[in-house]
Amino acid sequence: MVSKEHKLSVRRQCALLTLVRSNVYYHPKGESAENLRFMGLIDKQFLQTLWYGSRQMVRHMNRQSHACGGHRVRRLMRLMRLVPIYQEPNISKKHPPHKI
Repeated sequence: MVSKEHKLSVRRQCALLTLVRSNVYYHPKGESAENLRFMGLIDKQFLQTLWYGSRQMVRHMNRQSHACGGHRVRRLMRLMRLVPIYQEPNISKKHPPHKI
């Protein structure tokens, strides 16, 4: 919506649209080649073990000699929208023989 060729200045256009001017000049960098390689490894392993969360994925990557930290794996799994399938705790249901 903001154009540099418009007769109004970029500052004025941003003020009228209530935008921060730095957002106009921002260009996303994307992921690095190393992160893309890690994402491929995580995706391949996650298809085999759907119950692996970020902690287990970090352990698996370190066992395969891919040095990768927990925060990075968590961020990449969130970026790829990978959510592990796990059994929910069954603590809210009462035990039938136990009388109240």
